[in-house]
Amino acid sequence: MEQTARINEMERRMERASAAVMELSAALDRYAAVADDLDALSAYYASDNWKKDFADDEAGRLPANLKRGVLSEDGLWNLLEDNRELRGRMREIASK
Repeated sequence: MEQTARINEMERRMERASAAVMELSAALDRYAAVADDLDALSAYYASDNWKKDFADDEAGRLPANLKRGVLSEDGLWNLLEDNRELRGRMREIASK
């Protein structure tokens, strides 16, 4: 490869990598900021409180206008599973 073509290619790679590193850093900052939220949600989903809240919702004992996405079994489970998979991906990438 000719010298200027090689330098141009490496410059393109550096710009792309630099942008990705900056974006990932910002995303990791946002992710770190919700780590306590994810832990709390996981504990809540495994708790008797979640089971009671879910049963009360199913029985119609909660206010109709109450936002209740956290009582969606699939919604909360999917979030926690996505988080588990993401942690695995981060470990795998970090080990390279």
